[in-house]
Amino acid sequence: MSSRIDFTSGSVPRALIHFALPVMFALFLQAMYGTVDLLIVGQFASSTDVSAVATGSQIMQTVTNLISSLATGTTVLLGQKIGQKKPSEGGKIAGASLILFALIGIAFSLLLTLGAAPLSRAMNAPEAAFLKTVHYLSICGGALIMIFYNLIGGLFRGMGDSRTPFIAVAIACVSNIVLDLLMVAVFSFGAAGAALATVLSQAISVLVSYHLISNRPLPFAMTRAHVTFHKETIKRILSLGIPLAVQDLFVGLSFLIILAIANSLGVNASAGVGVSEKICGFIMLVSAAFMQSMAAFTAQNKGAGRMDRAIKGLQCAMGLSCGCGLIMGFFTFFHGDILAGLFTSSPSVMAAAADYLKAYAFDAFLTSFLFCFIGFYNGLGLTSFVMAQGILGSFGVRVPLSYLLSQFQPVSLFHIGLATPCSTLIQIVLCLGCWSLLKKHHPHLQ
Repeated sequence: MSSRIDFTSGSVPRALIHFALPVMFALFLQAMYGTVDLLIVGQFASSTDVSAVATGSQIMQTVTNLISSLATGTTVLLGQKIGQKKPSEGGKIAGASLILFALIGIAFSLLLTLGAAPLSRAMNAPEAAFLKTVHYLSICGGALIMIFYNLIGGLFRGMGDSRTPFIAVAIACVSNIVLDLLMVAVFSFGAAGAALATVLSQAISVLVSYHLISNRPLPFAMTRAHVTFHKETIKRILSLGIPLAVQDLFVGLSFLIILAIANSLGVNASAGVGVSEKICGFIMLVSAAFMQSMAAFTAQNKGAGRMDRAIKGLQCAMGLSCGCGLIMGFFTFFHGDILAGLFTSSPSVMAAAADYLKAYAFDAFLTSFLFCFIGFYNGLGLTSFVMAQGILGSFGVRVPLSYLLSQFQPVSLFHIGLATPCSTLIQIVLCLGCWSLLKKHHPHLQ
């Protein structure tokens, strides 16, 4: 049975759920993948190792988000061509993407390897954990693997296939768990061991995924001749992906600044916020899954001229993610200490994480709406608007408000964390405003 889904016909809820479930499971495994380092280091290494992994992985997550955002340009462009029944252009898009992302990978590897110490210093990494943070970044950033690891997902989601990316993530997750236990628990390599496990597990995933992909039929021809620097195709991919990458850069920087504020409060606060950010990867799972799904769903339906289906998909996605957001928000607010206890045995770190997570409980509900809007606008190709609302939310609200709240005595991680749902609320208002303008200028969207 084909793993690709035609979003332009049939039941809207069924198509969305069918696509979103593998995406959600993949995101769950990705959250596990990023969390396993912190979980195992927290149980088998020191607090300085936990702090190093918390800070280093936050920087790596920012870089990964940038790459993933650029790959969304490939997802949207490929999805629109398939929706227009022009899959013959798929090989050109895939080949140009390989060249583009190889060049991007080289640039990021040099940046992270040579800039590990300045980045760690800029993050206010605690002095006791500074060298370990540098080592973590140098090892993780020195590999090109994560580039192709993310590109695989972008290509296949554009084809309406969310199962192959899930398989790739599953392979990486299982490999990472085994290698983390070996490097950290057995060999006691600490933060450096966790970084090495991350790189090796991604390499295994890419190799196995390549084998799987080479034995599966594609909806377009793909030969070595397609792997060229096709200027117009790359320009179109970048025109869609760069605004999203810029948005994710600013969003990531805003959270790095919040972590830097926490780092200035000591190792316990630093580790507590780091643990909380890992937990948030699980809290936002459903909303994030529908965001990715809406991008592919909307892209194909826009290409097919079926905006009525795209709008129905948006409404369906919001309804489904909203219910899950309420449940996750309730559990996070009242039982954050239990969640934090999964990642650390330190009572002070658990208390700090639980305090910070109470603020995120509100965001769990609000992102149910925001993420679906973002996926919808990405699929339409309105990535410049997505960039604008993301930057405004990050540096117009989240950063200044978190800094302002950190000045009140006694300092509370709960108060600092409230800056995040406040920024989400403003972004939802902006998305509603954009929707009103679209309906005004395009009456067929009513």
